[in-house]
Amino acid sequence: MKTFRIGDTRLEVIKGDITKCQADIIVNAANTSLLGGGGVDGAIHRAGGQDILAECMEIRNKQGGCAVGEAVYTTAGRLPARYVIHTVGPVWNKGEQNERQLLGSCYLNTMELAHKLQGRSIAFPNISTGIYRFPKELAADIALQAVAGFLQQRTGLEEIIFVCYDDENYNLYLNRLQADAYKECSGNDPLS
Repeated sequence: MKTFRIGDTRLEVIKGDITKCQADIIVNAANTSLLGGGGVDGAIHRAGGQDILAECMEIRNKQGGCAVGEAVYTTAGRLPARYVIHTVGPVWNKGEQNERQLLGSCYLNTMELAHKLQGRSIAFPNISTGIYRFPKELAADIALQAVAGFLQQRTGLEEIIFVCYDDENYNLYLNRLQADAYKECSGNDPLS
């Protein structure tokens, strides 16, 4: 685990299983149906239990699921958290369908919802970098810039944890945070 700071907020990068992460809020990289799936989504539903699925079904019945780039929340069930925020990342299509903006929206909408829920700590997976094939380097840049931008405007989050499932993502986040790359991105805004 490595620790960094943006203002008063502690950022941690860890390699591990997000379902075992202690945080007020655990973020789920969900699909639009909210009914569970593979990867992080399936792991969170399995570890959290039926309460998460029941609330996801209620949300689905009310609003038809969750749109790409948006976020909704449920109980955390048996997870070591107060809430799970479910956000739907974009499937990578060569960057031709606003994927950058949609991924940025995932992080911003999730942090806004965490703020409303008065969460002090939030654990993010690497959204869209698995079966949705989002380029990992670009996804890390977008995540870090979205978080840094949000923290410049809002206070209250004490800790943000990036929980990386693999070495590649872990090293990308670590290298970018050590180089403060999220602050500039060489003049190229990855969100545009």
